[in-house]
Amino acid sequence: MAIADKLVLQRQRHLKWRWLDWLELVLMIICGLLCFGFSLSVTADIVTRTIGHPWLWLQEVTSTLFIYAIFVGTAAATRRNDHLYLTAISEAMHGTPRIIVEVIIRLIVLGVAFCLIWYGYQNYLRGFGSFRLPSGTPIASLYAIIPLSGILVGLFTIEQLVNGLRNGFDHPEPPDEDAAAVVTEAQMRAQP
Repeated sequence: MAIADKLVLQRQRHLKWRWLDWLELVLMIICGLLCFGFSLSVTADIVTRTIGHPWLWLQEVTSTLFIYAIFVGTAAATRRNDHLYLTAISEAMHGTPRIIVEVIIRLIVLGVAFCLIWYGYQNYLRGFGSFRLPSGTPIASLYAIIPLSGILVGLFTIEQLVNGLRNGFDHPEPPDEDAAAVVTEAQMRAQP
């Protein structure tokens, strides 16, 4: 199984366009790299402080990686229906009530995406007046990811709205192959 098959979630396939799968793959890889980089920079920061020779710029790197991971992860989770989504309410319903709740939820998420774009861009522009120490980098470098994340959240929400209204939101999920294999192995062990 290719790495792309493992990183691009096949759950709720009826709500996704295949041509955006590459973007989900890229976002998942970036999330992994950001989390790895964050962990590495925190470890290096602790080690350098412990040995008495702190690298102050590591705090800037750590905060940047953390902030970028949050907003890239938000976009990826929106595509995967793992974030900003109230599943318990909508999955308990069927028919017209479910469609209404699903549309309302996604309209709220679109409102959040608009706020990320609008206010994130305003903060980005204001960030050129403040600088991070010790590097002197404009704080705008931290805020640049916020409107981009809002654009991606909006794109993925529109994708789900269009496909949900076209194909329906209520589709039974195929059984998970990995879970079926685990159950089968457990059943095999239980037999005398």
